[in-house]
Amino acid sequence: MDRIAEGTVVSTRVRLARNLEGYPFPSRLKSETQAKEIIRLVSSGLSRLDEFRLYYIDKLTDEQAVCMMENHLISPKLIENKGRSAVLINGEENVSVMINEEDHLREQCIVKGLDLKLAYDTMSEIDSCIAGSMNFAYDDRFGFLTACPTNLGTGLRASVMLFLPAITVNGKLARVLRNISSLGLTARGVYGEGSEAEGYMYQISNEVTLGVTEEEILTEVGDVVEKICRLEEIERESLKTGASALDIRDECMRAYGVLTNCAKISAREFVTLSSRVKLGACLGYIDIRDVSAIDELAVKLSPANITASAEQRLTATERDVYRAQYCAKAFKKMTG
Repeated sequence: MDRIAEGTVVSTRVRLARNLEGYPFPSRLKSETQAKEIIRLVSSGLSRLDEFRLYYIDKLTDEQAVCMMENHLISPKLIENKGRSAVLINGEENVSVMINEEDHLREQCIVKGLDLKLAYDTMSEIDSCIAGSMNFAYDDRFGFLTACPTNLGTGLRASVMLFLPAITVNGKLARVLRNISSLGLTARGVYGEGSEAEGYMYQISNEVTLGVTEEEILTEVGDVVEKICRLEEIERESLKTGASALDIRDECMRAYGVLTNCAKISAREFVTLSSRVKLGACLGYIDIRDVSAIDELAVKLSPANITASAEQRLTATERDVYRAQYCAKAFKKMTG
């Protein structure tokens, strides 16, 4: 599976939705005192794992909050609820526990590559730690009670971020989406529900959480992802041998040329061109052995992350210049 998934699977995320017994859901949580009490209870529940740091969203600057979102540590919804929300983040910054988002708790773990078991085991341990000091809202018939009915039951959302340029370019994406939908799965954009798919990136996850076990969810998502990876591999071969092979190679090489020589570049154009460079690397046109470095670069060069790196406010043009200079060095280093 590693060979097939290389250059296709970006990351794996497991998220658990939980609510505390005796408190209104966040959408009905009008009391600031109750909101802070929930934050205190959850923070206290994780006190045995002292690697976590607590951030109150309303204490962050807008740039800091967006930076966390760009790093997939928090959601847009948590920022919307900043008057009463918080997040706990571990030292490695691969686990975060959002408090008072759509549910009282959105616990998530993100790991590099395809490893649903590792992500789930990590999250399950943290979930058990929190449950040891408080009661979750639970029903014998419906399982964990959540604000949205689609999360009832296990409250588990298992997601895998995939890079699918060949399936997209060859016009097979619509069929793939129909097939996974019939299996109770869905495809979303980079930042989850409601977000756009950028740079051929799609987040495949389960929709059904009620009436199935955690193991069944993980197995189903894993099996579907493996099939999609195999299809992507087949479609990449057709890109290399088909009538448009020369055009595809030309697009990839031109994208590399722009990214290593431009004076300024916007975030949107960077995503478009870097995805073509990644495709070129996967097809063997550009000598980049570790294509995951391109995914990491995309996060580093998102607007708020650039501001954090520069340690000062930048205008849009200054960010575009910084991005151009940084990505030129980064890509030359990758191929050096």
